[in-house]
Amino acid sequence: MKNKKRVILITDGDASARQAAEHAAKVLNCAFIGESSGNPTKITGSQLLNLIIKAENDPVIVMFDDCGYPEEGPGEAALKTIALSPHIQVLGAVAVASQSFSHEWTRVDISIDRNGVLTEYGVDKNGIKDTELGRIRGDTVYVLDELPIPFVVGIGDIGKMGGNDTVEHHAPITTKAIQLILERSGEDGASP
Repeated sequence: MKNKKRVILITDGDASARQAAEHAAKVLNCAFIGESSGNPTKITGSQLLNLIIKAENDPVIVMFDDCGYPEEGPGEAALKTIALSPHIQVLGAVAVASQSFSHEWTRVDISIDRNGVLTEYGVDKNGIKDTELGRIRGDTVYVLDELPIPFVVGIGDIGKMGGNDTVEHHAPITTKAIQLILERSGEDGASP
C-alpha cells in the first residue's frame, strides 16, 4: 500500500465546490487536483489517474460531477476508474446531496448538517437533516455503493449550504468532512 496514492473523492465539481474543496485541501495540507472540476467533469479517468500519480504529495482531493446525467455520467465514469485503479488507495468519499428526488442515492456512514453537526441521517442540498437514515440523494453518487470505499460522509451542496460553507467562512463543512475521512482512515494529513 505504500506506493499507492491516497485519494479522497468528492462528488461535486461546480465553481463554489471547487473553491471550498481547494480551501479545505490547503488547510488540511492535502494535494488538490482541480482539472476534474466542472459541470460535468470533462477529463477522463485515465487522464485524471496520471495527474494523481504525478501529484507531489498526498492525500489527493479529487472532484467528480455528472451535471445531472441519468445513471452513470462522465463524473461517475472517471470516479470509477480512479477508485478501481491498483495505483490508488481510496480513503473515503464526500457524497454531496442535490435538489431533486429523481436523482440516485447512496449510503453514507455519517452526514454533517449545515451547522457542522454530525448525524446518522442524510442531509439535503441545503445541508438540512433529512428523514432517511444513512443515505443521501445526489446526481454523482449512484456509483459509490458499487465501489470499495471505506468511509462515506454525506453533506449538502459544497461551498453553499445557506452561506455556511463558503470560502469566506473558511468552508467549515467541507473541511470537516475531509478531516473526518482522514481521521477515520488513520491518516493525519499529507506526506512528502
